[in-house]
Amino acid sequence: MSTFSGLNTATTALWAQQRGLDVTGQNIANVNTPGYTRQRAELQSVGGNVVPALYATSNQVGQGVDADSVIRIRDAFLEGRAQLESGATARLTVADATLAQVEQAFREPGTTGVQAKLTAVYTAWQDVANHPNDNSTAGARTAVLQSTASLVGELRTTSATLDKQWTQTRESLSVLSEEVNATAASIADLNTAIKRGVQAGLPVNELADKRDGLVLELSAAIGATSRPGDDGQVDVVVSGATLVSGGTSVGLTFRGGLDRVAATTDPPRFVTDPGGTTVAVGGTAGGKVTALTTTIPKYLSQLDAVAQKIADEFNTAQTAGYDQAGVRGLALLGGPGGSATVTAATIEVLLGDPAQLAAATVGPGPTSDGSNAAAIGKLQNKAGGAMSAYRSLIVGLGVEASVATSSLATQAVVSSQVDAARDSVSGVNLDEEMTNMMQFQHAYSAAARMITTIDETLDVLINRTGRVGL
Repeated sequence: MSTFSGLNTATTALWAQQRGLDVTGQNIANVNTPGYTRQRAELQSVGGNVVPALYATSNQVGQGVDADSVIRIRDAFLEGRAQLESGATARLTVADATLAQVEQAFREPGTTGVQAKLTAVYTAWQDVANHPNDNSTAGARTAVLQSTASLVGELRTTSATLDKQWTQTRESLSVLSEEVNATAASIADLNTAIKRGVQAGLPVNELADKRDGLVLELSAAIGATSRPGDDGQVDVVVSGATLVSGGTSVGLTFRGGLDRVAATTDPPRFVTDPGGTTVAVGGTAGGKVTALTTTIPKYLSQLDAVAQKIADEFNTAQTAGYDQAGVRGLALLGGPGGSATVTAATIEVLLGDPAQLAAATVGPGPTSDGSNAAAIGKLQNKAGGAMSAYRSLIVGLGVEASVATSSLATQAVVSSQVDAARDSVSGVNLDEEMTNMMQFQHAYSAAARMITTIDETLDVLINRTGRVGL
């Protein structure tokens, strides 16, 4: 054993404690840095020499401490949970926002929605029943045509608003695919840098933090998850399809019809590029794809059904009565060219003359009867009628929107709990860091004191041993 071996042991102690203080300072400096993972210097004792020669033994205690390794404190299970919950939260957020926009399109309850407009039409018919011969510009018959035109306009406006919402959602997905591809490429680049750093023995903790933050962004965007690879790299997977593998990435392209009609035969979807394989995405993208394929088309279809029911209801009542001249009533509502098939976007008022409204049930020949108009006014409360169908639509929308909001609130709690658990492991705790700092400081002082003691011992050994009588 060398006389100076104790100095080497104390030197490694000084270095290790200094390393620990440096890591503690890094943690404290980044306590408020988003995505930062706290680090820890791994202290490992250095053992004594192996047997130096045959028939020889070593009685050396050890050679100090090694602190070259600095690791990130993370829980792989909680990281995976955070990715899953992030994707679920993003998907439910889109679902809630989509239904909120659909509710805004219908504007119910209110004075400008379809229900108020439809009620005004029924009320106008009841006025005609009380004043069957009044077809002046301000009369009851004119009010029927005006309120009916207002109803038609509201149906068209609601349909156009939902169509615009569909188009905007589709356009946002095209932009999202570009952002996803850029993020995936950045993850692949960071994987390459991390691999080189690991192989060269260089610190890569900050690079890994940045990469894991990008993976979490992909989790929210498309429901991606990660799995560990070689040399500190990770692979990113979306529904079984590998988006990032080591230093290479595969792009995602959004495809599908450019409008709602074309989308029925060419559905919106994400495909790999290259490859063209359809990928079932989650997160924000999954929520928006569901909005395009299910949510918005469903309410547009129900609105079209209501428009058709309104047209059928009024046309049936019209053709069952007689107008002011005693002629059998004509259809009041229809599609382009007078078609009996209508949608909320194509419904039109076919009559322009107030005298053509079939207010009477007595005919043919001129009449002052208004009983048919009274019967039309009472259709407002008909079971299974147009008003009933529209109310069912709005109630169903309200229930679905309420469920979506409740589900999002529940998911937000789950996600926050997972984030809190993850932060408790990987987040920086100032109290803990202050304790570590004091611990390393005292250990450093002790190692320095050990060097002083060895120095004094060597001074006695070198300068005073053998000097008898001086």
